Amino acid sequence: MREKERSQEDQKISRIMDKMFRAYGLEGKMKEMDVLNAWEEMMGKAVANRTEKLFISNKVLHIKLTSSVMRDELQFGKQVIIQRVNQLAGDELIHDIWFE
Repeated sequence: MREKERSQEDQKISRIMDKMFRAYGLEGKMKEMDVLNAWEEMMGKAVANRTEKLFISNKVLHIKLTSSVMRDELQFGKQVIIQRVNQLAGDELIHDIWFE
């Protein structure tokens, strides 16, 4: 198969998958997974290594860290984190962060 034909096939499959995710209401969950999987890339290795638990529920990002110092530092930058997450998601995925 030539490269151009393969690219067209990939685009068709991508559109079908997007439609399927929307139809089953999974589009938001896929964005959540993309954000959670990109946590280290967004926040850096130091934060990722100290992140014990990370999940999104009701537009709130829940973060449990092993370092209280890191938690305090991140609380000051909550708005920046919210912007980064929403920018990566391409949508308002979260509106608040809770530190546990």
